[in-house]
Amino acid sequence: MNARDYIGQQVTAKIDRAFGSKHPKHGFIYPINYGYVPGTVSGDGEELDCYILGVFEPVEEFTGECIAVIHRTNDDDDKLVLAHKKYSDDAIEALTEFQERFFEHEIWR
Repeated sequence: MNARDYIGQQVTAKIDRAFGSKHPKHGFIYPINYGYVPGTVSGDGEELDCYILGVFEPVEEFTGECIAVIHRTNDDDDKLVLAHKKYSDDAIEALTEFQERFFEHEIWR
């Protein structure tokens, strides 16, 4: 399944980098919950990653609508954007900037 195929679908993500946790290698603090979709494979060979928007406490799992995909144009590692409400492209950019600022990307709807 292509990352774009998830847009508009309900998706359940397992959170492995919870809100407020520290990245084990780079040391930054996660300002949002970040996880993956179990049983999937992304372009980088790992499970498909997800940004979780609108949940301001650490969670272990999240089910919500895939409202967008952040497609990295210089890295083969697309990210799903999951939420319970819609966010503008500008809001998605602002909320994922902590990590996406290092990659060229575009937002797919």
